Amino acid sequence: MLVALTIAVSVAALALAAWCGHAAYRDQPTKDWHFIGMAVVTVLALVQLVVGIVQLARGEEPADGSVIFVSYLIGAFAAVPAAGFLSLAERTRWGSATVSAGAVVLAVLEVRLYDIWGG
Repeated sequence: MLVALTIAVSVAALALAAWCGHAAYRDQPTKDWHFIGMAVVTVLALVQLVVGIVQLARGEEPADGSVIFVSYLIGAFAAVPAAGFLSLAERTRWGSATVSAGAVVLAVLEVRLYDIWGG
């Protein structure tokens, strides 16, 4: 895995978590700007998914197994969009809190991906 990409995804996810957490603290639902932030984080996760699959296709092997690695890649890619869709259903401060929690989950999944790869 590319360590720089993993760090970029983690930092972006934590920034999104802080931003949406602040909106939840201020009793605000997710707004269009939050969805733009979610899109940026999701694109970074998509890039990481593609890079991970390309590395597997080139013959590189993660330390803990390819199936677990791909499962975590897919979960990391889906974490923020799933939280974003849930926030659309909950147009209160709890929608922002849900996105914040989803972004924290993504950051934790990034740490686990790094460990699975052999970091």
